[in-house]
Amino acid sequence: MPASITLEDARRVIAAAEQKAKDVGQPMNVAVVCAGGHLLAFERMPNAWLGSVDISIKKAWTSRAFDITTEDLGTNSQSGDQFFGIHASNDGKVMIFAGGVPLKRNGEIVGAIGVSGGSGKQDQAVAEAGAAAL
Repeated sequence: MPASITLEDARRVIAAAEQKAKDVGQPMNVAVVCAGGHLLAFERMPNAWLGSVDISIKKAWTSRAFDITTEDLGTNSQSGDQFFGIHASNDGKVMIFAGGVPLKRNGEIVGAIGVSGGSGKQDQAVAEAGAAAL
């Protein structure tokens, strides 16, 4: 089993993501999964979209499952590209919208963050801010 983030790590990642979401003025749902892809911590900011709860969790899982940002996976899954149709795999659990980022420690992936509730650009910026806090 690979090394994994701790609950304390996950809380620090979420706090940084929440601060960035406040900075951009958009309430977000933020999920963190462990190295095994299981939900470790989650926060729904006040007024964040209910429909984005599930999306944030699936973005985190997708990013860990494929060890890639969901933004990059989305870019490579357009019609004619190598991962076209991947979003239909894993019983539809795969998210190809920006906002999922692997969490790395010493170059090793130890979990992932998923953020949803704003535009793709906002989700990605908030997820990156969270990841940088690790």
